[in-house]
Amino acid sequence: MSSPTVLAPFRLCDVDGGPSVLRSMRRRHRMLFQGVYVDRTVALTTELLARAALLASEPDSYLSHHTAARLWGAVVPDSPDVHVTTPGLRSKKHGIAAHRVKAGQRVVTWKGLRVTAPGQTFLDLAHRLGLVDLVVLGDSLVRAGRVTVDELVELTAGRCGPYSTSARRAALLVRKGVDSPMETRLRLLIVLAGLPEPTVDHRIHTRDGVLLYRFDLYYAAARHIIEYDGKQHEKDRQRRSDILRDEQFDAWRLRKVVTVADDIYGVPGQTLSRICRAMREQGMTVSTLSDEWRRHFPSRGDDVSNPG
Repeated sequence: MSSPTVLAPFRLCDVDGGPSVLRSMRRRHRMLFQGVYVDRTVALTTELLARAALLASEPDSYLSHHTAARLWGAVVPDSPDVHVTTPGLRSKKHGIAAHRVKAGQRVVTWKGLRVTAPGQTFLDLAHRLGLVDLVVLGDSLVRAGRVTVDELVELTAGRCGPYSTSARRAALLVRKGVDSPMETRLRLLIVLAGLPEPTVDHRIHTRDGVLLYRFDLYYAAARHIIEYDGKQHEKDRQRRSDILRDEQFDAWRLRKVVTVADDIYGVPGQTLSRICRAMREQGMTVSTLSDEWRRHFPSRGDDVSNPG
């Protein structure tokens, strides 16, 4: 190899030439992993780092866990390393998280990369993620069109071994039509508190089939909407549209609770109190809440409201 493709990572050991050529290569390229380089002008994407990590790994290795999830367009917590499953002993290389091959793992080829299949990625991460993050992963895999809810449920049913129970429970909580990870978290806050599960992605159309409104979460019988607002009404036009929409909701006797990030990450207890109060106002019966939500949604010190 005398001249590596500019946009592709390469191993320095594959470059032909003497010491002066190698010194020049090092000046014009950045090292991604030990012995693996890329042109300094190339953007470091998940796909590029994945290709480089496989070059730095032993043959028959494949991408897995967090890296596989990101390649499939799913949402997982940040990880500083590229995750590679490798046969034999796991080598320790800076920037690469190595995992051992497990019997029965399903591996496919995507854009020339060997990577765990979407459902297999979900199973593998059941060992690494908590319930909420695992459902976020499942919802986002479904949204990306990589797997269906039924396929995840079937894949996890009847499995045994460590974390199989977690995988099954998470799969049963995955839903189609979830628009964002925060919508997943909001729904799970409600469900893990023991409240009835609202309908996801409820839509109202005109008689001609034109979409009028989309509700994140909805209790149809009680006419109760729960939404996550990630935009914070940054534009006046959007704010005016929301005001007109809310006036229409008032005319329809719809009750709406709007949440933002801090309502879920900071004061989930107060958020549940608001939701329960709105439920009662809409005629719903609210029983004593389960405390399970507290395990998954830690509160700040000022979250003093008692949601029950």
